[in-house]
Formats: sequence, structure tokens, C-alpha cells
Amino acid sequence: MIVAIVILVVVLLALAIGTIGVYNGLVKRRNAYQNAFAQIDVQLTRRHDLIPNLVETAKGYLRHERQTLEAVIAARGGAVNAQQVARGNPGDPAAMNQLAGAEQVLTQTLGRLLALSESYPDLKANQNMMQLSEELTSTENRVAFARQGYNDSVMAYNTKREVFPGNVIAGAFGFTPAALLEIDSPEQREVPRISF
Repeated sequence: MIVAIVILVVVLLALAIGTIGVYNGLVKRRNAYQNAFAQIDVQLTRRHDLIPNLVETAKGYLRHERQTLEAVIAARGGAVNAQQVARGNPGDPAAMNQLAGAEQVLTQTLGRLLALSESYPDLKANQNMMQLSEELTSTENRVAFARQGYNDSVMAYNTKREVFPGNVIAGAFGFTPAALLEIDSPEQREVPRISF
């Protein structure tokens, strides 16, 4: 009888320790992807802060291209709003989709602005424009790197919450799946073509 009680206590203790370990692992993974999103947030804020300077620099040269400048400003506003929503709940599928879509629109309108600037030699040669374009390119690379880190953290978290016994603990304690921040642009997924 005492042996059975001791065995039962040992089994219950092992289950409790295992549950605590899995729970703590899920919390660590969730914190890791939320921290990874914070890195994206920093880089997107930097990107969004560069855009008004870029537009202001281009304004003097692109007087006849007001629609393009207004489209960039509107796209930036949409991206900033989507970023604030995602910041409130990183990993939420709706927030991540909204952020990805808004950033896609911003990237496209910025691309039009930069392509348009190629048609204006004085603007293209402007020192401020060159510096802002370089900073924007550098920031785009940082955003891509941060997004990769975020997606890796989300994948590790989702895997941990989907495998046994994590799926049981995750369901019992309300750990919901996190969404990746994916690129919808096919041209950004293509391998760059280099010709000699």
C-alpha cells in the first residue's frame, strides 16, 4: 500500500515537472517570436521615418508627379497603421496579413517613386536623394533579415505547440498558433537574374 502511494506520488510529480517544462518551453518560444517581431518593428519604424525625407527631397524635382508622391505618403500611412496593429498582437494572423499587405503596397509605391527619380538626372544626382536611397536600401535588407528571424522563431514556437505533449499543454493553457510574416510579391521570391 505504501509502495503504491509512493509510486503514485512519483508519477504525479514526474507529470507535474514535465508539464511545467513544456509550459515554460512554450512561454520561451512565444517570447522569442515576440522579441523577433520587435526587431522587425524597429526596422519598419526606421523605414517609415525615412520616407517623408525621401518624398520631401523629391518634391522639388517632381512637381508634375504629385500623384506618385501622394501615393507614397498614403501607403506609408497605411503601413504605419498596420504596424501599430501588429505591434499590439504579434503573431496574430489578421495583423500579420494586414502588415504584409500594407508593406507590399508601400514597397510598390516606393519602387515607382525611385523608378521615376531615374528619369530626372538632377534628382538622381542630388546628394540627399542618393543618401536617402542608400539608407532605404540598407533598411530594406535589415527588414528582410529581421523578418527571417521572426519567421524562424514563429516556426519553432508553432512546432513546439503542435508536437506531443506540447499540443496538450498548449491547448489547455490557450497557446494559439502564431502567423508568419510572409511576402506576397512573386518578384521578391524570385532568384535575381545575373547576366554577363
